[in-house]
Amino acid sequence: MNVRFGYGSPDAVREAAGIVRLAQQADRDGLDHVSLADHPYVPDMLDGYAAIAFVLGRTERLSAFVNVTNLPLRPAPVLARTATSLSALSGGRFVLGLGAGGAWDRITTMGVPELRPAEAVEAFEEAMQLVHSMSDGGTPAPTKHYPIGPLRPAAVPAPLIWTGSNGPKSLAATGRNADGWIPGHAADWLSDRFRWSRPIIDEAALSVGRKPSDVATIYNFPGAITATPLRRTRDDEGRWLGGSAAQWVEELIDAILNHDAAGFTLFPRGSDSFEVQLSRWSQEVVPAVRAAVG
Repeated sequence: MNVRFGYGSPDAVREAAGIVRLAQQADRDGLDHVSLADHPYVPDMLDGYAAIAFVLGRTERLSAFVNVTNLPLRPAPVLARTATSLSALSGGRFVLGLGAGGAWDRITTMGVPELRPAEAVEAFEEAMQLVHSMSDGGTPAPTKHYPIGPLRPAAVPAPLIWTGSNGPKSLAATGRNADGWIPGHAADWLSDRFRWSRPIIDEAALSVGRKPSDVATIYNFPGAITATPLRRTRDDEGRWLGGSAAQWVEELIDAILNHDAAGFTLFPRGSDSFEVQLSRWSQEVVPAVRAAVG
């Protein structure tokens, strides 16, 4: 069972040295991926693509992705070339995290005109198709939002595409085109958001001859990994709070075996340091879950 385990990295400019050190430790500990956010309008945050390129260059096995790419600020034809370049440089360890764009009040400060929601979703789906067509075996062609001229595909396989999609139309686009789905708002397998969203993805996948299992669900999963067990691991609304390593192991095994979870990106919370919780994740939680699910 190929379940992926990773973490969401700190992303402050002042933490640059520590970000690389954490990634190298995660690489040594056998984690599968690291992600960084993409908010170029925030001055004290590292640029997501500059950061993951550097991290990929300083690690050996760890995959990296932007969680998720702010598509309106990264035109799809250029993004496709960035994707194949990072895949080639890293030996296939790049994953394309992709979103249609959400914080338009911030995005427009970078000089990009706002798109209507329907247009943003169209551009989002066309971007996924363009990334595939500009990769090995593809045939690039102009689309409504990307009227490209004559281009040749790069001789590099297309990267995995994991989307952060929320609305019905973007969920359907995910089902038709993507390899993975990251539920929005850190929703998990017990949430109402998952219950109504996942069937839309599955139906859309089937409509184009794909299997629902072709689109993995990879959760952004915040919580505290504590030294001792917690009395309650979820709050009154059912959101995961965390617990001891053993409590995490029990929760994740259930998610994998009974809810088809295919991956988890840890976002540490709580009073213990990021480094301490990441070590508990990679050295205690993840190996135990892997052993249990085979």
